[in-house]
Amino acid sequence: MAAPPNDDAARRASLAKALKAIRRRRGLRAADAAEALGMPLRSYEHFEAGRGRLNLERVHLAADALDADPYAIMAALEIGSPEFAARCADNKLMTIYMMALQDFDDVAGDDIAQLDPRTLIAAFTRLFDQLAQEARARGQALEDWRSGRGGAGSGAADPT
Repeated sequence: MAAPPNDDAARRASLAKALKAIRRRRGLRAADAAEALGMPLRSYEHFEAGRGRLNLERVHLAADALDADPYAIMAALEIGSPEFAARCADNKLMTIYMMALQDFDDVAGDDIAQLDPRTLIAAFTRLFDQLAQEARARGQALEDWRSGRGGAGSGAADPT
């Protein structure tokens, strides 16, 4: 695993790549995104290029305008993977994660401090390994369906 970017310039570069990837995933031009955000095209281009200070409010506004996940965009900057923001644009993985985390905080409260790092690492590793396995299985089922190998009686999962 690569070290996450620890400087503002790297985060801004990741933001630029993430926003462009999401905009393209949505089939939008920069002018469309600027219009959705209610800002001049030049200002949007400046923002999308990662110029200027990192503005979390604007990240949330852009995510809303692009129907993306603002928490995935911010996480993408921290983990150095702009692709993560685009990968989560449709399923809103990080927003769901944040909601679950909020529930966990409400339920466990101060007892959270009793959890040691090894327990947390093991739990998150199991969770993410299971999710990766599920994602791969769904991807394979979809590929089988597209190629005609997932017909009736094949035992392949429904790709939807």
